[in-house]
Amino acid sequence: MSNAVKLAKTSTKGGFTLFWGVAISSIISALGVMIVAGILEEGEYGIVAIALTAPNLLILIRDLGIDQSTIKYTAQYKQENKLTEIKNILIAGITFEFLLGIILSVLSYLFSGYIAVKIFNRPDIVRFIQIASFSIFGNALFKMSDSAFIGYEKMQYHSISLLIQSSSKTILMIVLVISNFGVRGAVLGHTIAYLITGIAGVAILYLKIYKKLINQKNHKYKILSTLKKMFKYGLPLSGSIILGGFLTQFYAFLIAIYLSDQIVGNYNLALNFAVLVAFFVTPVTTLLFPAFSKIDARKDPETLRNVFIYSVKYASLLIVPAAVMVMTLSQPAVATLFPGKYELTPLYLSLYTILYVYTAFGYLSTGNLIKSQGRTDVNLKLSILNTVIAVILSLTLIPTYGVVGLISTMLISVIPTLIISLWWIKKHYNATIDYKSSIKIVIASLIAAALTTIVLFFLNISNWIILIIGAIIFLTTYLVTAPLIGAINKEDTKNLKEMLKALGPLAT
Repeated sequence: MSNAVKLAKTSTKGGFTLFWGVAISSIISALGVMIVAGILEEGEYGIVAIALTAPNLLILIRDLGIDQSTIKYTAQYKQENKLTEIKNILIAGITFEFLLGIILSVLSYLFSGYIAVKIFNRPDIVRFIQIASFSIFGNALFKMSDSAFIGYEKMQYHSISLLIQSSSKTILMIVLVISNFGVRGAVLGHTIAYLITGIAGVAILYLKIYKKLINQKNHKYKILSTLKKMFKYGLPLSGSIILGGFLTQFYAFLIAIYLSDQIVGNYNLALNFAVLVAFFVTPVTTLLFPAFSKIDARKDPETLRNVFIYSVKYASLLIVPAAVMVMTLSQPAVATLFPGKYELTPLYLSLYTILYVYTAFGYLSTGNLIKSQGRTDVNLKLSILNTVIAVILSLTLIPTYGVVGLISTMLISVIPTLIISLWWIKKHYNATIDYKSSIKIVIASLIAAALTTIVLFFLNISNWIILIIGAIIFLTTYLVTAPLIGAINKEDTKNLKEMLKALGPLAT
């Protein structure tokens, strides 16, 4: 068995643990969103999204690369059995996140009036921004503990954190909205859920990981020197993460300024529907970084090349058809859950999920490979390029074309950086993707979409029945077409079986 397949087996086991956590938490979150969005008016749902915009921007700034450094070094030191170093990483990370989380929460609270009145021109949302400000602190604790779970490959605790967050958020939001708290209830439920999850995450981290490290021979904590090392690795990387996150919040600011609450509500519901694709995306993106981090390109270049190929191909086999199916069935899905409401959501959802089709061409893998080899400077340069292109396009397209212009900006701006990153990886690691397989996966998905669309066009029945029939037709067509056109071959089947053995009885 090749080193690449061995690594994939380890990641598959963690991936399945993560998948069920993501799947269940996503279902719970989706259920909560559907109920809350159904109770609130479209404009009210838009106000909830706008109120969270400023705190979400500060959540991005809060990180400064500490989360990614935690994943990187816990994975690396665990592989090297340097448990004392892991303890230093955890203590330094928690201390930093705790203090900065409090500071940024207070700043967000103090400037909420200025943001609501001067930027959004919505003075009535001041109190909502104030409430949401405390989600920054909760998110800081949540993300720090979560990063440790991922780096330490304790995916079950990561999944538990996701379940705590989604279930508490769903229950609190529904109860508070039903209790006539309206928008305030939705924002309050969101904030309290993050605080609960953050505290629970730190408690699990202490009991299940850190407590076992206490007996390591380390006479004093090296918080400052450890933070210096984490910043050295993480700051360039945080620049790219902040820029990527900045774009999301920059877009949110622009649509809040130029578009109505109703349109913002339709768009944010589309983003929540896209969680159907996140079932597959989140486990892949979460596992790729620690998996790549275990490989030194200088010592084992062949393994790196193979893992890169596998990561793109096998992720595409799941994510691309999932995205295309969501695009195909967006209209009956929204109409089933919200009859007579959110009429623009299907269009926004169909356009937005095109982004996930880029997975077939390395969209989810290139950045993880580059940063795993310590080249965070390259990630930063690519992020700067993407940000410049996206800002220029968004300032032009959003005021004129609204949400369609926003999504067009997303789809166009990532193409240059994706092409450059693929070229850079080929040049420095002699690694590339299997373009033939990627194209065949996309073709198989499009064939399934075309057949499904044709059949559904002639049906004049209830939307929920159309949704079920459409899903069956799409999945059946894809599962038949993909092997027939060579999107998956015997070698892939063999590799997948080896990886699935990590699941034990579940693989049979």
